[in-house]
Amino acid sequence: MLEYVKTVLMKVSFDSRLFEKELRKALNLLLPAEIQEFREWCYRKFSNNYEPVLNKYFVSLAG
Repeated sequence: MLEYVKTVLMKVSFDSRLFEKELRKALNLLLPAEIQEFREWCYRKFSNNYEPVLNKYFVSLAG
């Protein structure tokens, strides 16, 4: 499932609304053990364009 959600995010990264929607869906699909790897990957790939969106979802998971 992790590779699938990565592929989806790469394909929708051109649109901020789609990106946020698919990120939210991905976090609901992934197992807790996959979330940390997914988080690190997201920040590596998308922090230049979507850091506020990533922070919105991943910071809330940390707390």
